[in-house]
Amino acid sequence: MNVPAELKYTKDHEWVKVDGNVAVVGITDYAQSELGDIVYVEIETEGEDLANEEVFGTIEAVKTVSDLFMPLSGKVLEFNAELETTPEKVNEDPFGDGWMIKIELSDESELDNLLDADAYKALIG
Repeated sequence: MNVPAELKYTKDHEWVKVDGNVAVVGITDYAQSELGDIVYVEIETEGEDLANEEVFGTIEAVKTVSDLFMPLSGKVLEFNAELETTPEKVNEDPFGDGWMIKIELSDESELDNLLDADAYKALIG
């Protein structure tokens, strides 16, 4: 299972890459493997200010639909529009082309609540 050391993680199996006050968010390799073949990603919160742990969208696999939760409070700046036509990018490259949203952080202290790679590895066993 791929768990890049430079990223932060949530207990909801999302990864976060922070650059200044902007964070890129996606789901982890573990999450996409548990979901199976992803067929649809719906995110209609672009431009909205959302609190930590609010739902920012949904992801649909062949057998299930799961909510996507904000890992940090902030404004949803951008949705990866490529996922509208090629949602399988989440399966193929969850830490790269399969990213989901970019957030402008409103409370950088929330970063302290995220897991590092070792803690996330312990979570998933």
